[in-house]
Amino acid sequence: MPLVNSLHRRWCVAALRAGKHVLCEKPLALNAAEGEEMAAAAEAAGRLLMEGFMYRFHPRMRALRAGAVDVAHLAARFGFPLQAPGNYRLDPALGGGALMDVGCYGVNVARWFLGEPERISAAAHVDGVDMSVAVVLGFAGGATATVWGSFESPEDQELTLVSPAGTQRVNQPFTSWHDPDDPYQIMVEEFADAALSGTPAPISLEDSIAGLRVLDAIRAQIS
Repeated sequence: MPLVNSLHRRWCVAALRAGKHVLCEKPLALNAAEGEEMAAAAEAAGRLLMEGFMYRFHPRMRALRAGAVDVAHLAARFGFPLQAPGNYRLDPALGGGALMDVGCYGVNVARWFLGEPERISAAAHVDGVDMSVAVVLGFAGGATATVWGSFESPEDQELTLVSPAGTQRVNQPFTSWHDPDDPYQIMVEEFADAALSGTPAPISLEDSIAGLRVLDAIRAQIS
């Protein structure tokens, strides 16, 4: 369901009530309250609802996550130049802004590797919507993460993991690679397999709603 962010809740709930399984583009909803409403609709309908963070299905990222041990710091960047008046990403009524468009990837990967943050600090350049956002997350045990998302930079994507074993860097971690392992295809196939077999979705709604709570906390600091 590739809709602007402000329409995810409405059409996901409608599809679920019509008996459809739903794979929804990220972010699942505008906020955690909407996500909880959507989760309740999925449970009531007995259908799957999953947030489409496709990068988590790429074998390279899965191998990186499986091998990550004692990560002390994670840094995620995702920026690109957006100079398009009228683009939905620049409309706050449609759920626009750099946090919800690209920053959400960094928040998601930080939580995937490190768990739920205990401390959140954020700053942003706001011009109608947040054009650039910087976030610092603190985790139990002392691990930290920095997340940066922007509409004001050249194309820029990198994931860095720092651990006692060394530093690992992944270029363009959040896009589809031009190789035989298409993360979009893998995601759709695994979601379809879960729907057909009656097993849980590969990305749980509990995970997605927890992520929305973090986005809510960030947005409260930058709005």
